[in-house]
Amino acid sequence: MQRDWYDTPLYYDIIFDADTPKDGTFLEAAYETYSLGRGGKRVLEPACGSGRLLSEMAWRGWKVAGFDLSQPMLDYAAERLAQQGLKAMLWQDRMESFAKTKPSTFDLAHCLVSTFKYLLTEAHAAAHLRLVAEALRPGGIYALGIHLTDYTRTSCEHERWVAERDGVHVVCNTRDWPADPKTRLEDVRNRLSITNKDGKKHVQETRWQFRTYSAKQMNALLRKVPAFELVACHDFTHDILNTRELDDSYPDVAMVLRRRMPTDTVG
Repeated sequence: MQRDWYDTPLYYDIIFDADTPKDGTFLEAAYETYSLGRGGKRVLEPACGSGRLLSEMAWRGWKVAGFDLSQPMLDYAAERLAQQGLKAMLWQDRMESFAKTKPSTFDLAHCLVSTFKYLLTEAHAAAHLRLVAEALRPGGIYALGIHLTDYTRTSCEHERWVAERDGVHVVCNTRDWPADPKTRLEDVRNRLSITNKDGKKHVQETRWQFRTYSAKQMNALLRKVPAFELVACHDFTHDILNTRELDDSYPDVAMVLRRRMPTDTVG
C-alpha cells in the first residue's frame, strides 16, 4: 500500500530507536566540547518525529522542545513522553518557517538523520539555518547530520534495517536513485514490511525527493548564514573524539554549527 511512513510512527520508531542512547551521548558530548558558555540545558529538535530523542534528552535532564510537520508523529511523541512522566514543548510547524521560539532561547539544537534534505530549495535551507541560529543563544550549537551525494554515482543505493518490539517485527528497505546534478534532486523509496503480533503481515511504501549536497555545496550554503560557524565535523559513528573535515571522502557527516558570539567577526 502507498502510505507515508510518518503516518505510522510506531513502525518508524521501532526501526530508528536502537541508536537513541548513543545519539543522546553524542549530543551531550558535542555540547560540552563545542558550546561557549553554559546555559540552562535547553534543547530544540526540528523535525522531532516520534520523539525518541525528545524523551532521551528529557530523561537526561534537558528542557526539551520540538516540532514536526506530521501530526501523527507529534501525537505519538506526546503519548510517549506522558507515559514516561516527561515534559516537552511540542507543536506542528515547518522547518523553513517555524515559529513559537523566542530569540536566544536554546543552548543546543539537533537534526541528525538527513531530514534537512527535505528542504528542496536553497532559499528554504538557508531560511531554516537562520531560524535555528536565531533560536540559539550566542555560543550555542546545532548538530546537523546529512548524507552527502556522489554525483558520479550511476547505480542505486540500498539500506536495510530489521528491528522488533513487543512482538511487532519491522523490515525497513530504503532505496535512492542517482541524483540529478542539475536539479540537485534524488528520488527515494522506502518500504516497510510489518509483521504484527497476531502474525498478520503487510507492506507499505513511501516515495519522496531529497535535495542533495556535495561538501562544496554545503560549504556554499553555510557561507550564506554568517550567524553560524562550522566548528567540527564527525561521521555517523558519532564518536566525539574522531573529527573529520567537511569533504567528500565519507558519505555521512554530522556537522557542529555554533552561533557566533557578538564579538566574533566573519573572515
